[in-house]
This record gives sequence, structure tokens and C-alpha cells, in this order.
Amino acid sequence: MSATSQKNRASRRVLSAAAGLATMGALVAAVPAGAQGHGHGHGHHQPRTVDVQLLSFNDLHGNLEPPAGSAGTVAEKQADGTVKSVPAGGVEYLATSLRTARKGHPYSVTAAGGDMVGASPLLSGLFHDEPTIEALNGLDLDVTAVGNHEFDEGATELGRLQNGGCHPVEGCYEKGKKFKGADFPYLAANVTSEKSGRPILKPYTVWRKNGVKIGFIGVTLEGTPNIVTANGVKGLEFHDEIETVNKYAKELDRQGVKSIVALIHEGGSPASTSYNYDCDSPGAGDGISGPIVDIAKGITSKVDALVTGHTHQAYVCTVPDPSGKPRMVTSASSFGKLYTDTTLTYDRRTKDIVRTSVKSVNSVKSANHIVSRDQAKATDMTALIARWNTLAAPIASRPQGFISADINGRGSTAPEKPLGNLIADAQLEGLAPADKGGAVVAFMNPGGIRSDLVYSASGSEGDGVVTYGEAFTVQPFTNMMNVVDLTGVQLVAALQQQVSGSNAASPKILQVSKGLTYTLDMTKAGADRVVTSSILLNGVAIDPAKTYRVAMNEFLAGGGDGFAALGQGTNKLVGPSDLDLFNAYLAAHSTASAPLAPPATDRITVVQ
Repeated sequence: MSATSQKNRASRRVLSAAAGLATMGALVAAVPAGAQGHGHGHGHHQPRTVDVQLLSFNDLHGNLEPPAGSAGTVAEKQADGTVKSVPAGGVEYLATSLRTARKGHPYSVTAAGGDMVGASPLLSGLFHDEPTIEALNGLDLDVTAVGNHEFDEGATELGRLQNGGCHPVEGCYEKGKKFKGADFPYLAANVTSEKSGRPILKPYTVWRKNGVKIGFIGVTLEGTPNIVTANGVKGLEFHDEIETVNKYAKELDRQGVKSIVALIHEGGSPASTSYNYDCDSPGAGDGISGPIVDIAKGITSKVDALVTGHTHQAYVCTVPDPSGKPRMVTSASSFGKLYTDTTLTYDRRTKDIVRTSVKSVNSVKSANHIVSRDQAKATDMTALIARWNTLAAPIASRPQGFISADINGRGSTAPEKPLGNLIADAQLEGLAPADKGGAVVAFMNPGGIRSDLVYSASGSEGDGVVTYGEAFTVQPFTNMMNVVDLTGVQLVAALQQQVSGSNAASPKILQVSKGLTYTLDMTKAGADRVVTSSILLNGVAIDPAKTYRVAMNEFLAGGGDGFAALGQGTNKLVGPSDLDLFNAYLAAHSTASAPLAPPATDRITVVQ
């Protein structure tokens, strides 16, 4: 860590890497008279408990400007049972929301659940997410866990985001200004170096104020290597979330830190997508499902609350800890559209959070709040966005093509997405020529589609114009394309892996290029959901013994997202980036007078 970064953090925040740094004498000297619940300070008795406000959010993904289209809304259940779509998000509003929420709370700490950067829109992604780190510094973020996307550019680049310094290839973006790095700690308790066996960043940190101490442990999902390119996780090992959190909770406890919050970049899915859904309602099918439930049940009761993420869902649930006591598990959707406000009641005598079985005054209380766009913008964030937009404008505003209506990708909940079809078609067209790879079919992973293509203008380009910035926001990874040989058996196996193995509980439906059709029967289980007899390529059944040239991005070609069969490809040819093919397709298939219409979604027949 650079001296500048250390100075930044020390000057603004009261965080330390370990509670044991201060001697007991120094600690007692720092505590106001009567802070232990005995005696009097300045002539009055200090209350035994103090309410600590924990503000949290997750999965910002560099969305500094309000996300466009359906990606920029949250679902709100109304009193009459209907659901309303509310525009939300943007750091100008997130800053205002957090600053307003902190008023009247002398004890307030702000934490995040990972994926602050990565898969970011052009405004941040073009500059390797320096603008987002700068914005988070301005938001007074105290601490965050790493998420899987923090590893998109590898551990060395993550270290630069933490410690500062200009980009090793592109240098400094502003003349005379060196990137300072994050003035909050990134926590990576369960990510260790293969060589040293030690965590690559701090495993935990302790927030302190007037004798109140709260420890934060940060982990990402153990399965991070399955969803990040091989280069991003080279030389790293990812460990079990429960074991890691329990190990460091014990360490904090030994140091006298009894109040502990786990920041976990893994999540679940609530029964309703409405942000204000009562997750603890007792109805059949209510509550939350997904990996976080078992993780929460396994994490030691020394941990008082779990801030989670990764699934981009909104929930405030209680899940019992191993001793059977209810414990808060929260997530605030994504893209800065919500924040969670949790009250932790700290007992000065026990130094622990009071957790009771009812949501009363002496317990953990929590709720999600919309980052609405009808409040004042934070002027410092407006200035930050304007500054980076000026640098990005020459590239971002270049027109790439024209569309006649919204083409939904991220905002579509259907297995087959209009934008997914468009992307797969672009990849097939670009890689079908014999000298470009000879592809006969293309696959696109749904998680790689990061937004919608929106008809309304994002700037001064006019409605229906797709700019480079908008195209980049859809596909920000700029993955290199691969064309490989797969047998008919492997091709069918890949389609079955969408709904089986690691994807059985939460299917990942590949977006397929035109010509490939099949039926997905969701009434069946596992691999049987893919009706193999229905799989046709240009009207012809797949031949198990035949070899097919298949186009996909390098992430899928490496077996990412649980698609081991796609990782078995041979005779690999590396093509242009996915973004280059996407932009070339837009240019070739649209003009101002003949814009591209949303493609039909008739390739995958779904039986529910």
C-alpha cells in the first residue's frame, strides 16, 4: 500500500486492520467516561446500549450514471397488491440518499457486498474503473468485500484499485493527476495466494467510534473461478465461505471484538422481486432460496448480520444461525438502485450486538430503501461524472447503428432474450466465413449481457441511435471470440449443462444463433429438461458423431458458468472481440432510415 493511500484512509476513517493494535490502556483512554455503562460522564449516566446505523449496498458494477431502461428500475409492491416499476439509481442520487440517511446518526458505518467494479458501463470501464473508486471514496464507503468481478482484470489490477497508481499500460488519464486508489479497505478473507497461502488483501477490518467496535469480514463466493476468466484468477485459491468467516470471527472474538458483520458476495432469490416484499412472511413458497441460505445457517453465531450480493436481488430476511437465533441477511438489488438501512443495537458492557427473537427496539432492524431520482443530485458526484464524461466523449458518442425499439437483454426475464439472439447472430455472422473460423452456430452466456439496448437517446445522439458507449455497456468485458470443434455429443451435453450439474438449481440458458432450435421442458428435472430429439440445426437433427464449428467468447470456451462441454473444444481459432463483432453487425444491418427491429424469440420453445 502506498503512503498516500495509508494517509488518505487514516485521515478520514477510523478503521484499523486488527482490533489488537491498540493496548487496553490506550483503548480505555479513548473511551469517554461512563462508556462501559458505569459511572457518569460530564454529570450524566451514559446509556448501556447505543444504536449503530449500518448502511449497505452491493453490485454497483460501475453504474455511476442512472442505468437505462428496465435495468434502471425497481419493483415496488403497492398497498392494493399491484406492482409498480420505479426508476432508481445513479451515484448522484445514491450519495444524497446515504448522506440524508446518516443525519441524526452519530454512529453510522457504510459497507458493501462486492462487485463495486467490473462489467461496468463505458464511463467507468473505459478507465479501468478508476471513476467508480473515486466515487466510492466520495460516498464515504467504509469497507467492502471483493466480488467475482473485482477479479476480471486479475489480482494485480485489484491491488492497484486498492493502493493507487496509474494503469501499467494506459498510464494516467488526467495530466498531472495520479490515481490515489480506494481509501476504504477491500476485504478478501477467502482468497489466498497459491505461493504464500496468505490472503491477497485484508481478511477483516474493525470500525471504531467512542469505544464501539464492529468487525467486518469480507469474502467472495467460493465458485469465483468458475465465473471469471482463467487469467483473472491465475495464482489464486478460493476457499469455503463458511469456514473462512468462522475462522476470522474466532480471531476477532479473541481480540475482544464481539460485534461482527460478514460481507459475503453470494446471495439468494426471494419469492418476490418487489424490493419491499416481506421475506419473513409465513405463506407457502415465501422466503428466500439459493446458496446464501445454507451459508447463513452455517456461519457462527458470533456473526451478528450478513450483508450479501451477487444475485442482484433485493431482500431483508432473517435466517436462523447455528444456535437457532434469527439473524439478518440483506441484499440491496444492484447498480445503486437501493440501499439497506440496518440498526445494530450495541451493548457497551458485552461489546456485542443485541439480537432477540422479535424485531423490537433491542434487536437488529433492517429495511431496503429506493435510491429515487426525484431527490436532489449530489453536486460533487455530478462534477465527477462530467469530468470523466468529457474524457470519454470522443469514444462514447460515436454512432454504431440504429434500432427501432428497445431490445431487451438484462431487463428480460425470459430464457431467450431478444438482445441475446442479436448478439449470438452477430457472433455467427462475423465468424462464419471459412477464413474467420467457419462457425455454424454461436452461443452467448446470459450473464455477459449487462444491459438493454434502449431506443431513447442517452445523450445528444437522438432516439434510436446506438452509440459506442451504449454497445460497450451491453458487452463491457471485450472478451476475445473463439471458434472450436465440438462433436454432436459435446454440443448436446453443453445444452444439457444449462439445466443440470452446477446450473440445476438456477439454470443458465445460453443465447443461441439463428438456425438452432430446441425445446426446454421445465416440468422435468436436470438434463432431461432438454428434449434431445427436438434439437435441430438449420432443420437437421444433431449428428452425435459429426464435428461442428462453434463460436463463443473465451469465457465460455474455457468452460465458464458450468459449461464443461464447451471447454472441451479443439482446433481453436481466436477471432475479434465480442464488442467488435456486435458493432460490425449493427453497422451492417441498420441505417437511420432502416433501423434494426428487435429479433423474434422463437428459437427455444419452453414448456412450463
